[in-house]
Amino acid sequence: MPKIALVDDDRNILTSVSLTLEAEGYAVSTYTDGASGLEGLTNDRPDLAILDIKMPRMDGMELLRRLRQKSDVPVIFLTSKDEEIDELFGLKMGADDFITKPFSQRLLVERVKSILRRAAPRDPQAMPGTAPEQPAPGKALIERGALVMDEERHTCTWKSQRVTLTVTEFLILQALALRPGVVKSRNALMDAAYDDQVYVDDRTIDSHIKRLRKKFKAVDDDFEMIETLYGVGYRFKEQ
Repeated sequence: MPKIALVDDDRNILTSVSLTLEAEGYAVSTYTDGASGLEGLTNDRPDLAILDIKMPRMDGMELLRRLRQKSDVPVIFLTSKDEEIDELFGLKMGADDFITKPFSQRLLVERVKSILRRAAPRDPQAMPGTAPEQPAPGKALIERGALVMDEERHTCTWKSQRVTLTVTEFLILQALALRPGVVKSRNALMDAAYDDQVYVDDRTIDSHIKRLRKKFKAVDDDFEMIETLYGVGYRFKEQ
């Protein structure tokens, strides 16, 4: 049973969303402010977190910033704001999706299902009831020079140093690294990282790319492997 953490100071939303998600078979933990949410998410790691932005004690942006220092758990933001800057800032910090209030409960459920599908472990040993098996040689790993991505374990290293990626970031980088030198349009990267029912615009992909570069530069200031072709898209540099 996937675990979902819901952090919002609106008790009506906590109640209604909890009931909806529990009816879909999820285990839901609720928190009424960012500080208690951070403590709960740290001590009992969920499979996905849904965070409000405007909250007392600690807002959702600060909660996400602190959370990303120690966890790559997928995050959906709930926001009553209609300001574009909030969404772009949240994406740069590592949010996976945004839903603007008021929202459809069905829409939220579909977004939750979509992100959990993308985050699902592909390692058979991590799936209960499935007999372990050895992957075909090279199947689980993508190796491009100093970059190593383990698709089954959702791990990524650069020059043997761990780079922690969100689900969306991992899928975008994977799409680029699978074919070095080949330009991927923003639409192609959207298709690789999001399900069909989830709409994102060009700026969303740009924000994820900027965050990817920032994470790699944190371990190697000379990292320049993700190239921008203005007006066309992005590519992983051939070596």
